[in-house]
Amino acid sequence: MAQKATIYKVELSVSDMDRNYYETHKLTVAKHPSETDERLMVRLVAFALNATEQLELTKGLSTDDEPDIWQKSLSDELELWVALGLPSEKVVRQSCGKSDRVIVYCYGGRPAEVWWDKIKNSTTRFDNLSVINFSEKETIDLAKLAGRSMRLQVNIQDEEVMVSADDSIVYMTPLKWKTIAS
Repeated sequence: MAQKATIYKVELSVSDMDRNYYETHKLTVAKHPSETDERLMVRLVAFALNATEQLELTKGLSTDDEPDIWQKSLSDELELWVALGLPSEKVVRQSCGKSDRVIVYCYGGRPAEVWWDKIKNSTTRFDNLSVINFSEKETIDLAKLAGRSMRLQVNIQDEEVMVSADDSIVYMTPLKWKTIAS
């Protein structure tokens, strides 16, 4: 019998001084049976870093043709495609063809570095692609904040991220490996 997703209730308060965005999002997040707490929490931080009224969590791991997070226009065109982990070069290429902007948030330490070394030369042609890495220590610490019912406060200032839950705080410095061409 297949395992079912675990449902998490999240109150995500975002204070993004870099974008002047201040909002609280009440999210119901389905955690796929194969998803780790670390990945779940990276997904929530990625949501906070890109938060808008139109941003949505998708089915993620449950589907191959959807990102983890997306934003669509009123005419249903993909404006933002957010993927987590270490997608294949083919998935990156397809994503860049489907959406105006693509952001890949990778994590996991050395495997992420090896992945980037392998595909970075093939990504130079994609002007709509950003690749951002989180350190392994930061995401492991972030995973410790996970709970079935969470109240998270995410503060973003000068491209630094502070995530707090209850009495615990995790500081994160996203490392930009590739940015969207201006």
